[in-house]
Amino acid sequence: LIVWVHGGAWRAGNKSSMPLKSLVKDGFSIASVDYRLTPEARFPANVHDIKAAIRYLRANSKRLGINTETIIIAGASAGGHLAALVGVTNGHALLEGDLGEHPDASSDVQAIVSFYGASNLTSILSQSTPHGLSVRIPALQLLLGSQPEDDVSLAELASPVFHVESSDPPLLLIHGDQDPQMPINQSHELVGVYQQAGAVVTMEVIHGAAHGGALFYDGHRLNLVKSFLKKYLIVIP
Repeated sequence: LIVWVHGGAWRAGNKSSMPLKSLVKDGFSIASVDYRLTPEARFPANVHDIKAAIRYLRANSKRLGINTETIIIAGASAGGHLAALVGVTNGHALLEGDLGEHPDASSDVQAIVSFYGASNLTSILSQSTPHGLSVRIPALQLLLGSQPEDDVSLAELASPVFHVESSDPPLLLIHGDQDPQMPINQSHELVGVYQQAGAVVTMEVIHGAAHGGALFYDGHRLNLVKSFLKKYLIVIP
């Protein structure tokens, strides 16, 4: 099962945006989930919602006809950040939340696919272009209720790089090297901490690609996703 998390700078978007639909024909089930957006609720509400959705899917797997023994979380942009954060915080008490009717179901995931997402909110502004800053500063204000430098502990809690352990799920990162909104160094940072921890990580750099677009979901990239998952996961889907 692939759980897809949409993008939109944490403040916009919805579950109808789902670019991996074609993987259904390859035997994957896909669930695209909504989460509270930042005009309504700050972090960690979005993570609580996604983990609650995973618990719901596991608790109702028989009724829904899906195999939830192996769950891959994937997302793009803000959704890529949230997918990575959910993926590296299996069992994290502060981020688990208590939403929904299935508190005993597991929200653990077994693999992560992150398209051009943030990984370190304490460094992202220093890496950003002027255009990126114009997007990121107001988005972070809504996400955290402050700028990262004003609440470092909260920014670190919201940053995947500060949670990585050797036991974390295999991670695939896909990022364009001309991204004006999300610095590619965000993905490089996450690769670095994964490697230091001895966890499994692969990064695909799309040369000349900006922030999103058809190149990220073409046949080559979807085959890369499939190959990565089949290499590192025992049960597909």
